Amino acid sequence: MQFKHPEILWALLLLIIPIIVHLFQLRRFKKTPFTNVKLLKKVVSESRKSSSLKKWLILLCRLGLFAALIVAFAQPFSANNEALKPQETVFYIDNSFSLQAKTPNGTLLQNTIQDFIKETPENSTFSLFTNDRVFENVAIKDIRNDLIDLAPSVGHLQLDQIILRANSLFSNRKETLKKTILISDFQTSMGPLPTDSLPSDLYFIKSPTQDITNISIDSVFISKSNNEIIELTSLLSSNKSMDATPVSLYNGDKLIAKTAATFDTDKKAAVTFSVPAGEAILGRIVISDTGLLYDNQFYFNLNTVAKIKVLAISNAEAEYLQRIYTEDEFDFTNTDLANLNYGSLEDYNLIVLNELEQIPTGLSTVLNTFTKNGGSIVIIPATEIQVDSYNQLCSTYFNTTYTKKIEQPVAISEIAFDHNIYTDVFERNVANFQYPKVNGYYGLQTNAQIALALQNKAPFLAGNDNVYFFSAAISDDNANFKNSPLIVPTFYNIAKSSLKLPSLYTTLGEYTELEIPISLSKDNILTVVKDDYEFIPQQRSLPKKVRLIFEENPTTDGIFEIRDNGQSLQNISFNYNRTESRLSYLNLENQENINYYDTILNFFEDTQKTNRINEFWKWFAILALVFVVLETILQRLLK
Repeated sequence: MQFKHPEILWALLLLIIPIIVHLFQLRRFKKTPFTNVKLLKKVVSESRKSSSLKKWLILLCRLGLFAALIVAFAQPFSANNEALKPQETVFYIDNSFSLQAKTPNGTLLQNTIQDFIKETPENSTFSLFTNDRVFENVAIKDIRNDLIDLAPSVGHLQLDQIILRANSLFSNRKETLKKTILISDFQTSMGPLPTDSLPSDLYFIKSPTQDITNISIDSVFISKSNNEIIELTSLLSSNKSMDATPVSLYNGDKLIAKTAATFDTDKKAAVTFSVPAGEAILGRIVISDTGLLYDNQFYFNLNTVAKIKVLAISNAEAEYLQRIYTEDEFDFTNTDLANLNYGSLEDYNLIVLNELEQIPTGLSTVLNTFTKNGGSIVIIPATEIQVDSYNQLCSTYFNTTYTKKIEQPVAISEIAFDHNIYTDVFERNVANFQYPKVNGYYGLQTNAQIALALQNKAPFLAGNDNVYFFSAAISDDNANFKNSPLIVPTFYNIAKSSLKLPSLYTTLGEYTELEIPISLSKDNILTVVKDDYEFIPQQRSLPKKVRLIFEENPTTDGIFEIRDNGQSLQNISFNYNRTESRLSYLNLENQENINYYDTILNFFEDTQKTNRINEFWKWFAILALVFVVLETILQRLLK
């Protein structure tokens, strides 16, 4: 037993006063003469016995009365140590898309919210956060309407992120008992269960999952293309084995194709659609599925692609470049150094220095500014060069320098298949390739990634990002590289990478960069619009293009327009992350050393039992009344 006011118990010492009074008989008796001595002895004898018993009983009743009252005012109670400590509680309610699963009484998220509102004590104070909202130090009445209106969130948190965010909501007081309560369906995508010691007690409440069949459209990509047809392939998956499901393709609101997806033993399927090349398409792939609704449609768009502007500054034949940079995809210009207009360089996406004997200082300065603004350059040395003029430009990129010329025939035999130039060029690493060769080359020292190397491991082509260096002239008198199958993917992919073209779609919440080939005035900005939803993305205005960055916005899927002062420039599509569609859950029931509950009700009932304080002051007050009644009875019965 414990006492809320133990200092009051010192009053029990005062009970010694009536005891002393009783023992020392402080009351004075009056003497009365009486002649009947025989009768007097009898009366005195009986009175003394009766009076002594009555006084002892009344004394005990009064001692019991005062003792009970003193103990009652000290407020005795019993409770465990946890109930006596100050507590801080943080709840996490998962509102990711998997909680959209339907139940007989609404969605899983709606049921979870209703149970939480119903079972949370009205007078309790706590903090609560979801995947996209935070409520600090609130009571349930303060956030009831916010919880009822809680919508599914685009993002979802990993378990370690949840615990980290919960800990940030606690105070720094060490004496408080800190509790973190996670309410979720606990999909495996949330990551493994924490094994390290935690700064707070962790409780898991699993939302009752539903046994549903869910089909998801996972992705779409261009599988084949030519000048007339683009072949699109869409991948689907299911959480259960099934036969087939219809799949529709829309361009805007117009149905343009329909097929059926047949699932294999791995519960995966692929469907293919063909669309005209060169036509802008606002694509939407749709299935009919009663599981989760958010993954039943997939947005993508095919924009009419702007031509990439390529400039060759040549001191050698450049016809091979013109054959690679065809008019349907590129705007190619060739000029010699004498007729070069330095002021027009910023108009291009890629500049090729085609076997110049020297690079003038003025050109180096302009090219440095050009690359800083996002432009790309390719440097092909001549057979004889002024090394210092080359190094004046090249040393600013990856600490690259040209050294002495080496007159030695050698094959170009090393291909970096993982380099961004050759990604997806080769189906597999080739060994029996007819390698080209050079008759002479310059030593090239660089920190850039090597794309092609000579047989002696010296670099032939190095570079990444937006600057590339050849170590040898590729004119016919020095090399047969122009006749090699490598020349087309090399120069083609370098040019393609000089302008970041939009992919078919972007996943919401992921970092994405997109370059728009447009020059903006100083105060102009690009906006992104879908119906009534409009936002301004993070953007960087470069001389001939604008780089847009998407991460936190938008928050809904669909096809958006990128606009400049109301004029549509192009479209960009966003889709929800499909991680939540797997419907695979962590096994919490059989885990040791975790606090697991299958319902919110069970958690709060257990918490109330743990925090219950049994107070006994009422019983001691009743006991005091009992002693009062006993004394009254004694006063009347004993004369």
